[in-house]
Amino acid sequence: MTELSQLLSQLVAINSINPDLVPKGAGEYEIAQFVATWCRQHGLEVHIEEAAPHRPNVIAIARGTGGGKSLMLNAHMDVVGVAGMQRPFDPTIEDGKLYGRGAFDMKGSLAASMLVTARAKELGLAGDVILTAVVDEEYASIGTSTVMKSGWKADACIVTEPTAMELCVAHKGFAWIDVETFGVAAHGSQPQTGVDAITKMGHVLVELDKLNQRLLGSKRHKLLGTGSLHASLISGGQELSSYPAHTKLQVERRTIPGETQEQVNEQIQQILRFLTLDDPSFKAKAEITLMRDSFEIAETAPIVKTLKQSVQQVRGAAPTIAGASFWMDSALTSAAGIPTVIFGPSGDGAHAEIEWVDLATVEQCVEIYLAAAKAFCV
Repeated sequence: MTELSQLLSQLVAINSINPDLVPKGAGEYEIAQFVATWCRQHGLEVHIEEAAPHRPNVIAIARGTGGGKSLMLNAHMDVVGVAGMQRPFDPTIEDGKLYGRGAFDMKGSLAASMLVTARAKELGLAGDVILTAVVDEEYASIGTSTVMKSGWKADACIVTEPTAMELCVAHKGFAWIDVETFGVAAHGSQPQTGVDAITKMGHVLVELDKLNQRLLGSKRHKLLGTGSLHASLISGGQELSSYPAHTKLQVERRTIPGETQEQVNEQIQQILRFLTLDDPSFKAKAEITLMRDSFEIAETAPIVKTLKQSVQQVRGAAPTIAGASFWMDSALTSAAGIPTVIFGPSGDGAHAEIEWVDLATVEQCVEIYLAAAKAFCV
């Protein structure tokens, strides 16, 4: 086994299921201890900071000689659940692919980032290379949020999420929205008394579908397309013989650059105002419970140009410029004022029963990140 495949196998063998996603999930404590120990053994400056009890981030730094720009490499340690997987934490290698939960999303990138940070120390670059190995990316991203709130800074950041070796410069954001309708509980035989909260929610659903169609028909982002929304979860009612007094709908809204929390909220509130005018018995409220901004960086930004040149140097061809439909921690580093780009290896099976990463592309990522550090940290 190569140094990389051995390190990646060790990482995949550690159960780091996000406990907020899966009840009684192991969490990131054990893998964080492994990462911290490995980094110390390779002469790096290591800091451990808890994002939540027993859920530590690891910040490992290859200090530069001084005067150069700093580069952050971001990778998350948590993984999703393993339902349906036969041997999720027993890494195997076949035909150049390493199989196991988290191999692709994103312990391959974590292993590459660890190796690059260790090698950067040996090179004696002018600027610092900073590894942020974080918790909780798969749920609420409290890991990277904590890193940013703690004041860790860099002149640029590469979020090393797997991108199939494409250079990702944009991704969508999202909002989770709770919508509630209120009726009047009554015996099912007394329509003159009861108000049905579930049928009231039916009107909301119709208007949400209309809004989604308008979003899908709106101006498209060149890499991301349009915003969208869908109804995710709904609950309400007590029993068959009663009018339901309350119904709750949970909606997910995907956003593109330029769409703000204020705009998303106003679109929902307009629907509720319209339905109230049309039906005096309609009573409802809506609240955004979580909002994560979309992300975009100019292709002319120094870190984008540096990484593009590094890919060209290692692979012999310029990378494809791409956007991603899903959200990543890059939005948080960017919002903290750190110019950020996303680049990572090829593979398949993120969140699926069979997950693997292409080892050759992980090896190339090591070379590419290191070439970027050499060019940037001057």
